[in-house]
Amino acid sequence: MAREIQVTVDCADPRALAPFWAEALGYRVQEPPGDFDSWDEALAAMGVPPERRNDASAVVDPDGTGPRLFFQRVPEGKETKNRVHLDVRAAPGLEGEERMAALETECDRLVALGARRLRRFEPDPPLGAGFIVMADPEGNEFCLD
Repeated sequence: MAREIQVTVDCADPRALAPFWAEALGYRVQEPPGDFDSWDEALAAMGVPPERRNDASAVVDPDGTGPRLFFQRVPEGKETKNRVHLDVRAAPGLEGEERMAALETECDRLVALGARRLRRFEPDPPLGAGFIVMADPEGNEFCLD
């Protein structure tokens, strides 16, 4: 039986990083529970002190098919390359220059949202289709594939 997964990202500012990933993936920031109008209102009702209200955030696929991304605040900063990263499938089915043009367009959009472009890998047939390595606003690497 297949299992549902959640991707967890350690970060310094969940409240800021979650909206970036929501925009990047076409997701939405998870709504607060019950009848609360905001997470701050919900967390206050739960007794969470103000200094802990940015400990976590999450984004979800509006269609309910993709994994939930959970952002948790950690005290330490990012120090080395990620061992696991996301591949954002920005050009599925495209090849060659058409593929790379689509990746460049998506790269420009994400840079405008706060990402950084790190490196472009050119197509290298037969196995390498080409991709762009990027970093989110906190430096977590991901690829446009």
